[in-house]
Amino acid sequence: MLKVVAPMAGITNADFLNKVIPYGFNVATLGGYSLDNPTIEASQKIIERGRKEFVFPLDTIFNHIENEVSSIKKVHNDVKVSANVRATTPQPIVEIGKIENLDIVEVNCHCRQEEILAVGCGQEMLTRSDLGDFISQVVDNVDCEVSVKIRANVEGVDTLKVANIIEDAGADYLHIDAMKKGVFEADWNLLTEICNNTDIKIIGNNSVNSEDNVKKMINTGVNGFSIARSVISGNLDFNITNF
Repeated sequence: MLKVVAPMAGITNADFLNKVIPYGFNVATLGGYSLDNPTIEASQKIIERGRKEFVFPLDTIFNHIENEVSSIKKVHNDVKVSANVRATTPQPIVEIGKIENLDIVEVNCHCRQEEILAVGCGQEMLTRSDLGDFISQVVDNVDCEVSVKIRANVEGVDTLKVANIIEDAGADYLHIDAMKKGVFEADWNLLTEICNNTDIKIIGNNSVNSEDNVKKMINTGVNGFSIARSVISGNLDFNITNF
């Protein structure tokens, strides 16, 4: 069972992840990071309005992620390290996917900040007619596994259809934030439907904040689950090694 520390804007760096991995996580995700001029400028705007975000110049972002990966592997060499990244074209993501010791590059099709959506990234990626080609270009040119993180139940988007596109593109993992508007638990039914109709490895995200909800998540058929807010807030009051 994959137990993932999920990315959280401006928080999940190597120092933070090295502290929380011992609680039972076997995958640690850095990021999310912006990799090209449009997404970097969008991230800067997010910071200017008071939200946490990572922003690094184009000439330093590759080395920064490389150093972060190395910092985790030196302490936890048995843990898979993932980097959640976004860019308007596949090439910058491909470059990150060639970093030595990076186990997984995760394409961010999840962020819903307006500045990121305005440049066609984050969950706006789910509406692209060339999404499959974008993902396959990453898959075919990196030296690591590929994950795609999506947000479920985006208006006008068929989540199962998107899952099929991502699977057909050759991604190794589909990381699903199974949120549903007006509902304060994950969309367990949607997760079950996707697990029953795909063969890609599914990582379930959302509402993993209690033992009961972990059991609900596992019962959908996922191959793993991810946690962000409960870890970051210090409210993780159950033992994930039991699962």
